[in-house]
Amino acid sequence: MAFEENEISVNSQGGTESVKRGLAERLDPELIKDFQIICSRVRKIEEDKIRVYWLHDLPEDPETSHLQDHNSRRRFHKTVFCGNWQYSRYQNVLGIPYSIDDIVIETPIDPLPSVKKEFDKIRLVYTSTPQRGLQILVPVFEELAKKYPNIHLDVFSSFKIYGWEEADKQYEPIYERIRKHPQMTYHGFAPNETVKEHLLKAHIHAYPSIWLECNSRSVIEAMSGGLLCVHPNFGGLVDTSGGMNFMYQGDENINTHANIFYSALDDAINKVQKEEVQNYLRLIKMYADARYAWPKIVSQWSDLLLALKDQYPTVESRKIPSEKLIYNTL
Repeated sequence: MAFEENEISVNSQGGTESVKRGLAERLDPELIKDFQIICSRVRKIEEDKIRVYWLHDLPEDPETSHLQDHNSRRRFHKTVFCGNWQYSRYQNVLGIPYSIDDIVIETPIDPLPSVKKEFDKIRLVYTSTPQRGLQILVPVFEELAKKYPNIHLDVFSSFKIYGWEEADKQYEPIYERIRKHPQMTYHGFAPNETVKEHLLKAHIHAYPSIWLECNSRSVIEAMSGGLLCVHPNFGGLVDTSGGMNFMYQGDENINTHANIFYSALDDAINKVQKEEVQNYLRLIKMYADARYAWPKIVSQWSDLLLALKDQYPTVESRKIPSEKLIYNTL
């Protein structure tokens, strides 16, 4: 199998796994049979294959810390990063050199259709795992619901997406608050197609993220769905959004962040129906659809793999070099 599975990914339906499997379906099977494409977690090296290391995690993850060792990096013919912010962070944290051995290929989506949205209610949505900001969103929404009887929040959030159902137990109290509130609906885990159906009806993607992430597929899909995306300028979200979304300056203090997010979300609720905002959201959709569409990303991967196949045409050329290089660090 060209695209590696491991004990963690095999039961996951998360963004990394969805993209990996989607790419495997779209690439020429004759082309990828010469490759071993490893996502984040290295388990077994196949020396007869062209080895591509595709990183979806941060450099702080223990599974990727080996990259600070030059001899570990030499096992791979190419290292693919999923975002420019992520790539810069690997350089800064692990000391990875800026090199032609690396490349950035971004996260693809299937663009959502353009639809005319009804504004009988202002619909907000949260579509990520709970640790990323749900503990801020729920109390903020509870307060805003007192002010706005015509708003509703749909929450699609569960560790079941990764096959980690036990991890949901610690968030059960906040899930229960959502279930009991008349202006909130808790959907738990749902297939991506179901989530996208709700995005087409929603107006605001409410995402007070406190979780450093390389990029955010949930934000990309919300941009494509024509939503006003409200999130902080944190981690890879600036890179993901191209700086185009309704971003705010957050804070590491949760209470301070919640107060800032309240003001930002309040402002978004008041502005989302305005014609100039809706026109701007159409521009954002065009941007997201052009930047992240599957055909573009598949083309980038195809070009990369074809170039690597030309560079490493034989089994002998693909072997890991036996000699160790010693660098002068002065």
